[in-house]
Amino acid sequence: MSFRSLSFIGSLAALTVAAAVLSAPSAEAASRDKRFFDSVSGIWKGPGEIVAGKYKGTKFTCNLTGISSSGETGLKLDGTCRVGVFSQPMSAVITQVGNTYQGKFLDGADGKGLDIVSGTVSGNKVVMGINRAKLNGAMVARVQNETAMNITISVKVEDRMIPVIGLSLNREMDADASASLKK
Repeated sequence: MSFRSLSFIGSLAALTVAAAVLSAPSAEAASRDKRFFDSVSGIWKGPGEIVAGKYKGTKFTCNLTGISSSGETGLKLDGTCRVGVFSQPMSAVITQVGNTYQGKFLDGADGKGLDIVSGTVSGNKVVMGINRAKLNGAMVARVQNETAMNITISVKVEDRMIPVIGLSLNREMDADASASLKK
């Protein structure tokens, strides 16, 4: 596996936490969106696997920290994703701009990363549009509960969406945070 493919895997994996926090804005939705960003902030860790393509079967792990923006609706993400002994730093910034969200993972589609081009939420499921050059796709994140999230990243091939990456994240919690969620 090349370092370039690790960078791509990491970019897609970094989308996982961010995917859980994007939704369509309105006056009511903006407040709901901000609460949602706040609720998924924290440390998320877990395994993933490439399920299609040249690197099918490759397993990786990610350690990501999401921090909701204090004054605006958005998310800052930092962490790493690892394949074997190779580790790739991950970063993302997602902000509300007008009636939509914009964002970049790593240095965006113009560099070695990805652009976020759209996002919607319905209940516990978020769908985010992603783009890099001629690659268009979507990420679907399902928040299972306050400590678990599953993500599928798919790319568009002709008229079909083909799943390429699956990831399961768990929130790392200390005893105080765990006790407060049970209240």
